[in-house]
Amino acid sequence: MPTLFRFLFVCAILAGTVYGAMWGLATFVEPEPRDVTIRIPSERVNPPATGAIGTTRK
Repeated sequence: MPTLFRFLFVCAILAGTVYGAMWGLATFVEPEPRDVTIRIPSERVNPPATGAIGTTRK
């Protein structure tokens, strides 16, 4: 039984340390806002015309 208590105690200490580190990061670290630029290929914005839609018949 002492080894079970020792194991649970070590697990609780590790979980508390991880929780404390996450709490500290969430509380004291502020992210820096910055501009994000995403390049979109022109083929996705203006797809080539296939001629199926908007064609006129003569």
